Parts: sequence; structure tokens; C-alpha cells
Amino acid sequence: MTAANTDTAAPSDDRMKAVKEFDESKSGVKGLSDSGITSIPEFFVHPPETLSKLKPSSNAATLSIPVIDLSDLNSTDRRPAIVTQIKDAARTWGFFQLINHGVPVSAINETLEAIKAFHEQSQEEKSKYYRREEGRGVMYSSNNDLYRSKAATWHDALQVWMGPDPPEAEEIPEVCRGEVVTWDRHATEVAENVMELLGEGLGLEGGRFKELTFSEKRLLVGLCYPPCPEPDRTVGLTPHSDSSFLTVLMQNQVKGLRVKHDGEWVEVSPVRGGLIVNVGDFLQIVSNGEYQSVEHCVAANSAEEPRISIVMFFNLAKWRSRSSNYYGPLPELLSPERPAIYRDFTEQEFLHNLFSKGFDSKSMIEKIKIPN
Repeated sequence: MTAANTDTAAPSDDRMKAVKEFDESKSGVKGLSDSGITSIPEFFVHPPETLSKLKPSSNAATLSIPVIDLSDLNSTDRRPAIVTQIKDAARTWGFFQLINHGVPVSAINETLEAIKAFHEQSQEEKSKYYRREEGRGVMYSSNNDLYRSKAATWHDALQVWMGPDPPEAEEIPEVCRGEVVTWDRHATEVAENVMELLGEGLGLEGGRFKELTFSEKRLLVGLCYPPCPEPDRTVGLTPHSDSSFLTVLMQNQVKGLRVKHDGEWVEVSPVRGGLIVNVGDFLQIVSNGEYQSVEHCVAANSAEEPRISIVMFFNLAKWRSRSSNYYGPLPELLSPERPAIYRDFTEQEFLHNLFSKGFDSKSMIEKIKIPN
């Protein structure tokens, strides 16, 4: 998950006090929603001119992200067509929805219910996991960029770093422990299959992305977007592109996800049993711009039931490329006709860009882009 705000104006003391009180309550927006409030705290309010730009246009009403059927994935007859579909979707949309991906629908439903059950626990129970030490272990919080963003957003999240150094099983909340561990296995299998297809689309050797450890650093985020009393004054998640290499997402049937395509916001309708995959900034860089990460956001929830989504972010585990600690476009994708359009960068530079601000879109890509 990436982030963004370039405005450096210092927040007011009153706002920071309200933010701190909210954070220290450890009750999240679920607590605010359950309390029966009829108006949201001011630090959640986004400017009307910003919110108006996030609404899907009537022109986008007939658009939808590509749906790709992975049936007979390893068939010599079907596979080339699937590779072409995946490649085209990653180049033009940056998002696609998978069906017949091999994960039982029961596993999807059970995991969604388990994450929902975590968020529906008492504040006392959830607060045991509430903290703001990002980058490892298990963490429950509301708005991981709460102190870095201009305005808060209407969601809570449980984060579990599943690799390369997973937590001990007992560190994961018991109410969703088994489902989280099982989902890590399922999502990784799907991600590695997609990486293989994306690699084939680029003409890479089989298993290249897995060999480079792009499926080893894994973060599971179980998000809850509770009903919001004033959904037209805030958002569930601000527009951003994912900093990761690849993202696998599943969601319940409550709408909210929007993807930017050709300058317009397109609402993503959930497909039962479907899994959404999107290109991250890192994959755009590694593919030398062949695949595109795109802006997406989540609307504040106006439904009566919570929106639940579970995201698995896949990223690089071992930062070594070309016998150095730098990363950039893969050398085998470069040629005199297709020179690098991004410079190499270090892990420190990547992490500083991620954690030094609120959610944003492609700020890392912009920093390392080589001028024409």
C-alpha cells in the first residue's frame, strides 16, 4: 500500500489533539460507527472538490476491469490465450479479476468471515493488537498513515507479515488464525501462477519472478470499512497505487473499490468467488514500464453492513540485483531499442518513500524516472 501527501503545512494543534485522542482510544472507526454517531469527526472530512473528483462518471458506467478465466491454465491449447489476456490487462488496466483460479469458494468465504469476526470483537479484545510499528509482526490499527495524511479515512485494518519471517501462530488473533495461515498459502499459489503468466508475457524465462523472491515478502491486510454516517464527506481509502510488486485481493459483496482508467473512475463490481489482482509500482519498474500500476481508491461505506476486503501484498525479499544492493528494470528486458526508463534505487530509498508520507500514487516511480 503506498501513500501520498506533498502538502507540508503543519496540522493545527486542535486537529492533532483529536487525532491523538482517537488513536489512543484504540477503538478505530468501527468503534465510532458502533457508537451511533451521526456526524464524523472533522479530521476525517475531505475537501468537497477532492471528493467530487472521485465519483465514477456516467461514461464509465459500462466499463469493468477484465475478467480472466484460469480454467485449464496448464493446457497447451489454453495457456497462450491466458498469457495474452493477462499481459493485455496488466498493460492497459493494471487490474483484472480472476475466476476458476483454483481456490475453493469456501476458503474465500471462511477467510472473509474470520476477518469480519476479528473486527467485530470487543474493543478490549482488539486493542491487544493495536500498535503503530509497521514492517513486522501483527498490527491492528486505524489508518496506518494517520499522522502523515491530510485527512483520515474510514477504515480499520489488521496487518500480518506472513513472509519472509512469519509470526508465531499464537501471535495471530485466535478468531482468524487458521484462516489467515490457510489464506497465505492460497494467495501465494495464485500470485505465483500470475507472476509466471506475467513473466511469459514479457518473454522471461520460466520462474524468473519467483527466483528473484518477488513472492517471499508477504503482507496480509484484513480491512474493515464500517458503515459511515456521512459517506459523502470522507473516503474509505484515498487514491493511491500500490508500492508492492503484485497484489491479490478478495472482498465481500459490499461495493466500494474504484479503479482509474483513461482518466475516469470505474466502480468494481464484486464477482462471487473471484479474486482481484493488480500491478504494483515495483512491477511497473521491473518491467521497464511494460506493465502499469494504476490509481485506485475505496469509497466510504454507505451500506448498512461492513465492507470487508483482504489484501495480500507481494514484494521483493532479497535486495540484490546485478551483484549489488540496487534494483531497477530487469537487464534482460533492456536493449538499445528499449533502454531503461527508470534508474536503479536502494531498499532504503524505497522504504523512506513509502513511510515518510501518506498514501499516494506513483511517487517512487516519478522519483526514479530517467528524463527523456
